[in-house]
Amino acid sequence: MAATGPATIHASAVLFGARAVLIRGPTGSGKSRLALALIAAAAAGTIPFARLVADDRIYVEARHGRLLARTPEQLAGLIEVRGLGIRQLAHDPVALVDLVVDLAAADASRLPAPGSGQIEIEGVRLARLAVAPAADPLPLVLAARTTTSRL
Repeated sequence: MAATGPATIHASAVLFGARAVLIRGPTGSGKSRLALALIAAAAAGTIPFARLVADDRIYVEARHGRLLARTPEQLAGLIEVRGLGIRQLAHDPVALVDLVVDLAAADASRLPAPGSGQIEIEGVRLARLAVAPAADPLPLVLAARTTTSRL
């Protein structure tokens, strides 16, 4: 697949181990909150590693059949902490995405049909986790990354 220029999307991304989780959802759905929860889980030793890639806006680009997430320069290392404002965190400027988390997803179901947990972004097929409105996404993301069943 030929490389195209990066697309800008309203999302956050966190490097979780060697691959990134792309977090999408409407304004106020908890994208930054989930990003911070993943980073806190790494700090607590619950997961081996997590670092911010970008918050609120991110560039995505297909390269060699994989999806890369890049930090917009003007937002590098910045994250909104509700009630505290904008904060600076360590970040990685680029990461390979392997999981898309859609917060407040209308199509989230308790027992999704086999094979329904896929999405295509910029021509790249990725695992997708649909999280119901008001559900705590952190345990779902941890389970998606630590279980052997495919989404």
